Amino acid sequence: MRVSELMNPDIVSITPDEPAILAARLLHRHNIGSLPVCSIDGKLRGMVTDRDIVLRCVAAESDPKTTQIREIMSRGIVYANPDDDIRHAAHKMAHEQVRRLPVLDNGGKVVGMLSLGDMAKTQAFDMEASKALSEISMNVKKL
Repeated sequence: MRVSELMNPDIVSITPDEPAILAARLLHRHNIGSLPVCSIDGKLRGMVTDRDIVLRCVAAESDPKTTQIREIMSRGIVYANPDDDIRHAAHKMAHEQVRRLPVLDNGGKVVGMLSLGDMAKTQAFDMEASKALSEISMNVKKL
């Protein structure tokens, strides 16, 4: 099975120039934990998570109304392609310690998001999702 068959094609994204408060509102409104950060042409520039907003903005005592996403987003994002095999994507998630992968077309444009939850919903790949989550969870540093 290919990534394109399981990914969510409904993308909620944000641009690098938007304020952190808008990202927080989008995350809340759509009940999601991360947003792809895309240029106007839809190309991936980074990712911003609820954790990024809390740690890199709020805890750093920056104003979420004026702090731009580019200041708090993660760069160098691992991603999948629509034609990738699901098992390859699950291995990538486990190796890179991520629960979600943006899915990019050949031009670098975000065309979907793939999560461990998407894989777990399909019985054929629930073991891959479970294994990836286990590997991610085992490597989490304890505070």
